[in-house]
Amino acid sequence: MDSVHRPKLKTAFKKARVIAPLHTAGPVAATPDGSKLVTCVGEDALLTDVKAGVEICRFAGDTESITSLCITPSSSHLLLFTSSLSLRIYEIPKSSAPQTKLVKPIRVVARAHDAPVHVCKADPTSTYLASGSADGVVKVWDILRGYVTHLFKGHGGVVSALAFNYPFDPSSVVREQKMQLITASVDTRIRIFDLSAAAARASGGSKPEAVLEGHVSVPRGLDVSPDGKWLVSGGRDSVVLIWDISSKTPSEKKSSKGKGKETQFSPVLHKTIPVLERVEAVGLLHPDEDLAGAPSGPGRLRFYTGGEKGLVRIWDAREGNVLFTLGQEQEDVPEDQEEQRQIVDAIYLPSASTIISVHADQNILFHSLSTQTLSRQLIGFNDEIIDATFLSPNLPLQASAPSALSDTHVALATNSSLIRVYSTSSLDARLISGHSEIVLCLDRGAQGRVLASGSKDRSARIWAPVRAELGDEPPAVPEWRCVAICEGHAESVGAIAMSRKAFSGEAAPSGSGDDTLRFMFTGSQDKTIKMWDLTTVPLSAPAEGEEGHVVKCKSLTTHKAHDKDINSLDVAPNDRLLVSGSQDRTAKVWEIDYVATSAGVRGELRLLGTCKGHKRGVWCVRFGRAERVLATGSGDKTVKLWNLEDFTCVKTFEGHTNSVLRVDFLNAGMQLVSSASDGLVKLWNVRDEECAATMDNHEDKVWALAVSSDESRIVSGAADSVVTFWQDCTEEQQVEKETQRAKLVEKEQDLQNYLALHDYRNAILLALSMGQPGRLHTMFATLTSAADPSVPKEPSITGHPAVDEVLRTLSGSDLVRLLRYVRDWNAHARTSTVAQRVLHAVVKLRAAEDIARAFDEDAAFTAATAAAAAPLDEDHATEASAAEAIPLEGRGTTSLKELIDAMIPYTERHLTRMEKLLQDSYVVEHLLSEMDDGLFGEVGDEDDDHGAMAMDIDRAIEVAA
Repeated sequence: MDSVHRPKLKTAFKKARVIAPLHTAGPVAATPDGSKLVTCVGEDALLTDVKAGVEICRFAGDTESITSLCITPSSSHLLLFTSSLSLRIYEIPKSSAPQTKLVKPIRVVARAHDAPVHVCKADPTSTYLASGSADGVVKVWDILRGYVTHLFKGHGGVVSALAFNYPFDPSSVVREQKMQLITASVDTRIRIFDLSAAAARASGGSKPEAVLEGHVSVPRGLDVSPDGKWLVSGGRDSVVLIWDISSKTPSEKKSSKGKGKETQFSPVLHKTIPVLERVEAVGLLHPDEDLAGAPSGPGRLRFYTGGEKGLVRIWDAREGNVLFTLGQEQEDVPEDQEEQRQIVDAIYLPSASTIISVHADQNILFHSLSTQTLSRQLIGFNDEIIDATFLSPNLPLQASAPSALSDTHVALATNSSLIRVYSTSSLDARLISGHSEIVLCLDRGAQGRVLASGSKDRSARIWAPVRAELGDEPPAVPEWRCVAICEGHAESVGAIAMSRKAFSGEAAPSGSGDDTLRFMFTGSQDKTIKMWDLTTVPLSAPAEGEEGHVVKCKSLTTHKAHDKDINSLDVAPNDRLLVSGSQDRTAKVWEIDYVATSAGVRGELRLLGTCKGHKRGVWCVRFGRAERVLATGSGDKTVKLWNLEDFTCVKTFEGHTNSVLRVDFLNAGMQLVSSASDGLVKLWNVRDEECAATMDNHEDKVWALAVSSDESRIVSGAADSVVTFWQDCTEEQQVEKETQRAKLVEKEQDLQNYLALHDYRNAILLALSMGQPGRLHTMFATLTSAADPSVPKEPSITGHPAVDEVLRTLSGSDLVRLLRYVRDWNAHARTSTVAQRVLHAVVKLRAAEDIARAFDEDAAFTAATAAAAAPLDEDHATEASAAEAIPLEGRGTTSLKELIDAMIPYTERHLTRMEKLLQDSYVVEHLLSEMDDGLFGEVGDEDDDHGAMAMDIDRAIEVAA
């Protein structure tokens, strides 16, 4: 009966999705609709689908860092400058489906500037590109033709900001022909150039129409209103200036017609607004932008700023006051983190009513103007992943079994004091701040409704999701807040474990809710284990604006547990046992004595036994979820399974080539999953101690490993900053194997039917498609040897006209496959006869150009298939670029030449052997004729004649052999 109810073993996990570095440093650009984002990862530019959270493609760089980039307003082209001073122009893929190949530039200008380009911008018509370099030169480029249309000099240093001004009257159908380029540089001046003037051509350069002086530090942002009347500028002098650039003043110079006086362009400083922080980005909002109830219209002038405080502020330009703020101002931020929080750039998307803020710590935030909330957050770089655990913030309190609301999020501890919480279905994430130093360990409680963390700051904290208002749809990633803190350790908290059960109903102590946490254990480098009372800790945090306090948890007991650092803790599913793993190479099992009454809570630990056997420190300990077993992973590269009755090792799993860092149970304890410093995740069958599957997607130590509640997903995180979600695909593979087996049986039956019906064409094609060269050889041998020479037949090369017709009309890929089989057959004397016969028929029936064309078609098909199936990495990109250097016709010719070169030596050997056999046959014929003459000649010494005859026969047999 046990074998009937035993769950099936899992045999395969596939890579479902990956959270990889999205943005490490450099500029960021977004399409006007906000659906796609271009970021820099190392020296590469990466295009990401924001909503789906998947990488669309990478743009082939020149191995130099990217200094500036922008996307045309039409979303058709990406314009990119690198440290090599080159300009690279790419076409952006229209499809959002992931591309398998690197996107190559359609045009490269090798030396676009004489100094690095730090700012660039495309004009509203997507026709021109303006670029400003560090030597104070501004160039305007024709994007499609790739040449310079305007050249402007005279800036007093690095060009810091650019803006196009195309005045447009909404009531007018025709856009005004006047086009202006506005620039700012480190000399604090703003210059306005007329692009329509003939004097501004690249041949001679041009002087600016106006030079605006008002900033006392470098301006970092420029923007112009759609009607071309207002210019806003913000700089590191902590002020924003509003300029009226539509005003004109009369000039003493007479006009060209000699009547009256000319009007001269003379911008006026309209207003100075102090913002009390260094401004790194500024821009005007659309007049019709809906700001959550704030009045809008043509007369409104509002702008946004972003700077050193890491906040986006929305201002009323006429009143000079802040309407509202986007983002949360961090309090008590360490000095070393203040610089990382500041905004380095901001992108306004009018069509999506969104402002994207790019921060110095590689985080990209999407702020909704209509709801004044954070709609999405993308974390650019996670550094080393240290620990991970699944969370279920939306799981109802009454739910006990895994459901669709289970494990919807995953928390990551990285080489940072901030905890990352990701949605498992997208790249949307949130940062949890509270610890002052690096977070070392994570655990979850109440089936993932709360999160616990331990840090180098010697404290442990408990986090809960913010309660959603009744009737409101829960956010994609809720905000998490600290609801309790545990302080008392003398060293870093490196291990943490929460109770697996919660009080319910009458079992809960007085004063607690219906569902209450019980206890938690922490292990530290001070070699002690502390037990904490969590009965007063809530399962949800109050919403913003509501009163709430952080619970100071009480320590129930403290034990000196090990002789060295404690690396891992785990609580048994029934909350009766605790296990601790240490660097002292042992794992200790403790009995938990926990009593909660109306009078109070009491907790104690009692040592039951010690598991000894590892030769290095124990990095991970884990109880079985169904049986009384314990698994440990150690630096001695092994995983051991222990009996909890006598604490003896019952099984040892060997296979990792480096320290085993994490281990967990699967499939009711019948399987184990482990991760190690060798970058591999392995699945083990407990019964036979064999590795059932190896999952490889990491290049460094896999510190983090977590299994979902339904055991269908595994998440692994490594020191290479990559998080991989592995999906159980055992049933899919079994179904696929059954389907393939059924198809093979059907094809076998069809092949027999074709042969019985003498349908040689379909029989040969089916054998080719099945990839069975042996069956195909037997078929050709039978067909060609079955011809009866006494029966008159139609003229045929192979002996069967139907076979001739098949060889004459085979498609390109089938013909190439057949010729490759012929090459293999030709290498053996036993099968060479059929090979030579088929080769002779192909050469006679097909023209040489036809055969060469077949190899070209096969090369094109193979290249397309390989490109669609190959992974996108640097090695593949190098191989692909090298392969693409050979034309498809060249690849086909190369394959044909290789095939011919492989067949010629064997064919010559077969020909030599046949000629020798022919010569030997003449000797046999001569001997037989001599024997006939001897038999019917004169009768002499019969004994001598018989002796000679025997010798001749022996010689003939020897020669024939």
